[in-house]
Amino acid sequence: MQMVLHIPKVDPPRRSSLLAAAAASAVALCLDERVGPEGEWEERYLAWKRARIRKVARRARGAHWLVAQEVDGVTVDIDGAQARAFVPGPVGSIDPRIKRLQIGGTELPVDEPDDPDPEVPMLWVNAELGMTVGKAAAQVGHASMLLAGALSVEQAYIWAERGFRCGVAEADPGHWTRLRKQVAEGSAVAVRDAGFTEVAPGSMTVIAVPGR
Repeated sequence: MQMVLHIPKVDPPRRSSLLAAAAASAVALCLDERVGPEGEWEERYLAWKRARIRKVARRARGAHWLVAQEVDGVTVDIDGAQARAFVPGPVGSIDPRIKRLQIGGTELPVDEPDDPDPEVPMLWVNAELGMTVGKAAAQVGHASMLLAGALSVEQAYIWAERGFRCGVAEADPGHWTRLRKQVAEGSAVAVRDAGFTEVAPGSMTVIAVPGR
């Protein structure tokens, strides 16, 4: 699954809001009716889901961001930060309008997000790993998918009605230890990375805690 983060040169978004938009776009696409039975994206989505699930986040601004909206996918805006998740496909057949976009380069500083809304899920990023914004975007995308799979149908519908809104923040070592206990107790879900880029295989990158 290719993802594109909108990072304009002037007045870029907050890192936390952009990651929240990335997470929401990924799960919104995975629960879109067009990937369901007889949907126009069903075949492409199921081929990806049945294989190795990977995500790659790229960046765009200006005309490139506008052109990216023409490629099949779902765009989410959270507090002015925008991200688009695209219908997955084989690595060798990435749409050229997306393939030309850079994967790395632009970074955003870690920020202190607003007080979390207890009604929406919270995705906690492992601060010790020092992931780039692109890597973190892919990981929170994994986290939102895993969380959706762990929710009841009713809970998933409620989340969908809220536009899959979620919060994202960095967790320091002490907080991370407490979050890991929640994972062990079954009240949170964790992403463990395969280690293709930036982090060691098996690293726990994001822990998702459902909303109330």
